[in-house]
Amino acid sequence: MGVRSFEIEVPTPFRLDLTVWALRRRPHNEVDRFDGTSYRRTLAMGGRPVELRVRQKPETGTPVLAVELRAVGAAPSNRRVTEARRVLEAMLGLGVDLEGFYRLAEHDARLCTLAQRFVGVRPPRFPSVFEAVVNAIACQQLSLIVGIHLLNRLAQRYGPVTGAPDGAAGFPTPEGLAGANPEDLRDLGFSRSKASAVTTLAHRVATGDLDLEALHHADDDQAIATLLGLSGIGRWSAEYTLLRGLGRLHVLPGDDVGARNNLQKRFGLDPSGGYDAIAELSRSWAPYGGLVYFHLLLDSLATAGHVTATARPPKAPPRRRPGARGRREAR
Repeated sequence: MGVRSFEIEVPTPFRLDLTVWALRRRPHNEVDRFDGTSYRRTLAMGGRPVELRVRQKPETGTPVLAVELRAVGAAPSNRRVTEARRVLEAMLGLGVDLEGFYRLAEHDARLCTLAQRFVGVRPPRFPSVFEAVVNAIACQQLSLIVGIHLLNRLAQRYGPVTGAPDGAAGFPTPEGLAGANPEDLRDLGFSRSKASAVTTLAHRVATGDLDLEALHHADDDQAIATLLGLSGIGRWSAEYTLLRGLGRLHVLPGDDVGARNNLQKRFGLDPSGGYDAIAELSRSWAPYGGLVYFHLLLDSLATAGHVTATARPPKAPPRRRPGARGRREAR
């Protein structure tokens, strides 16, 4: 087993556990694995599976992430180290400046309480827009518990595996899914329409007919229009992809049932309030509606006992040190 190690400095405040839970959503997620200390995920890099292991070192000031890349055979190259750093910085929201959000929360008592409970969470996103869209398709019109079971089965059948004794499957690449028969996905529990939508999407991306990553350069309206033009994608799935795939933090998916229930509980949203009511409330938090969405998710996970909130939150969350470095590597 070849191993490469490096470190990443993260501006304060930061908590790996909260950020990973906002990414994984439920404890039975087998793609994003977390044992309370170490976050692990298998990615296809350079044509072979590589496992990322990330842990947050005991704080001595600036938070530091210790990262290992593990692959069967030769140790991952410098190029893979650079790629892994880029992926982690995006997935864990390491470059996102939280100062504006905390300033906003200071003037909203209910939001301030929520923000202080989960000081240090960063807005995560999936490592590819393709993965975000497939997650949306799998989870739409189902409970999140069932949706993640479907995604686990998809990974087990088609995802990259390191081959190590304790290796677990990563999320499938478009190439890994492009040749799948929709009926095989039906055997995994996908509906006929969802199976067709996933395999068609994978084939289009793998053959170059569709470039989902180009949506990073599109504005919201253009991205929404492209996504709505895909089979199996509606308004919720498109907005979910904007937030969790493209990192558009001002987007709070207005059709999200879980978000609506949490907004009723925390912010007194009228139970009869629909999409427009959520959009109006989200505008009062602009441009951080999506960040509120992640805090509401953590609030529900804390209620279920999966997440530990800050026991004694500070009066005001710490802010970034001017000139703080964002990265450091050790061979």
